[in-house]
Amino acid sequence: MTKSRRVMAVIVAALLIAAMILPGLAVKAEAAEKPKVKVSLVGDNQTFEAGETKTLTVQITNNSGQKLNNVEVAPDMSKKKAGDWPFEKDWKQYSEKIDSVADGESKSVSFDFTRREGAKRNSYTIPFSVYVQGIDGAIVTDSIFVYAKNETVTPEPTPGDNSQNQGDAGNGGGSGSGSADGGAMTASVGNDEPAVYSGGGSGSSGSSSDGSVPRVIVTGFDTNPAEVHAGSDFTLTIHLKNTSKKTKVQNMLFELQAPTEGSDEQTSAPAFLPTSGSNSIYLDGIKADGTADISITLNAKANLLQKPYSINLSMKYEGSQATQIESSSSISIPVKQDARFEFSEFEISPQTIEVGGEANVMCSLYNLGRIKLYNAKARFEGNGIKKQEIFIGNVEAGATGSIDAMLKGEKVTNGNSKITMTLSYEDESGNISETTKDFELEVTEAVDDSDMHMNTDGDVEAGSSGFPVVPVVVVIAIIAGAVAAVVFVKKKKKKQMLNEEEELLDELDRSSEDEREQP
Repeated sequence: MTKSRRVMAVIVAALLIAAMILPGLAVKAEAAEKPKVKVSLVGDNQTFEAGETKTLTVQITNNSGQKLNNVEVAPDMSKKKAGDWPFEKDWKQYSEKIDSVADGESKSVSFDFTRREGAKRNSYTIPFSVYVQGIDGAIVTDSIFVYAKNETVTPEPTPGDNSQNQGDAGNGGGSGSGSADGGAMTASVGNDEPAVYSGGGSGSSGSSSDGSVPRVIVTGFDTNPAEVHAGSDFTLTIHLKNTSKKTKVQNMLFELQAPTEGSDEQTSAPAFLPTSGSNSIYLDGIKADGTADISITLNAKANLLQKPYSINLSMKYEGSQATQIESSSSISIPVKQDARFEFSEFEISPQTIEVGGEANVMCSLYNLGRIKLYNAKARFEGNGIKKQEIFIGNVEAGATGSIDAMLKGEKVTNGNSKITMTLSYEDESGNISETTKDFELEVTEAVDDSDMHMNTDGDVEAGSSGFPVVPVVVVIAIIAGAVAAVVFVKKKKKKQMLNEEEELLDELDRSSEDEREQP
């Protein structure tokens, strides 16, 4: 072999070795770049019975030394055979997202799994993959183990019914039974007469293949806001549960019916009206032993009394074989009325008082609302007066309460000063509310009467302000006496002159008579 051929053989061998080594190094480098994350199962929900639904909670622990954003967790079924996956796949969300996981932090996500019919008794490996934004492929795939049993769950019979084919009992005062031979199913709610629901063909009772009837019950409800006030909108959310362990329900239609309120045809209307105009709600379905929520926005009538109002909920849905099932329930919604009242104008007498003096303050409280005001009180506070509180008592809806207080001056104010009246009252639940109204009052310095007298030496003492009050009064009295004397003297002289004129006239009259009598 020539030298050039030997060199070429060495180069080719080196290239072949590099081609074999470099991909492995690249894979190791890529693996080293992926953050370290641990996947583990929380709790003991590893064992599933036939048709049973459980929640698996998976915990993600970040040991990467950095914060991970937009983390997605999902069970990995890409390489699973049909027989290796023990759970049903309908109505499932096999992906959960976490906004961020800090370094050293653990966060959990939950998945609802229902063991499918036909899943063999075995232990199953469920791989979960974790994905992070910015990194292709899963950063980690860890497996958890679950177990499947052969035992089946038989619904317990409802107390008081010996039928072997009875389904799960609902709440809300409802009960029912169905027959597996295609007969009619009856249900009763409260004291109402039984209603008969019939289907067509085989399984018209609405029961499943094992004779049980899937029941949908109301487990509770929420309102937003929590307190429903008359005249306002609120969102009603009703929580539902499918009590059947084996049968899912579907094609569900719900209708709400509120009681009618009003005294005549013109004012009568349902207590609650849907803002959308429709009182019907549709839901695709609820899995076996599953839960779901339905919501609707309602408006509470403005003139409702403050009390609970019952809403009837009718339910129509289909069983596993498209059999028609009907049931009903009811919920009670408390309605609150807002307090409405007004004050009359204050009557203040006098509007200016001295320190130690009192002013009478009066006004009326008009209860314009539909609720009673309990334990009403009025408290007066302000600069220059002593704090005062009076008890008004209970004020019925449409009635008037009287507020009458005597306020005592405590210190001098610089002109009119603001006085605040605070009205407090309680509602039926004992919750206290307050409102305020202001007015003005002036408090002046008190005048001391002991400063206005004569001393034993006949000297006149000055008043509190230094002004000689008594001498002025004496001078005024002397002047008044002099004026009265002058008037009296003038009247006396005038009367004397009148008398003299009368006497002169009398003498003239007598002289005339004497002259006529002489011959």
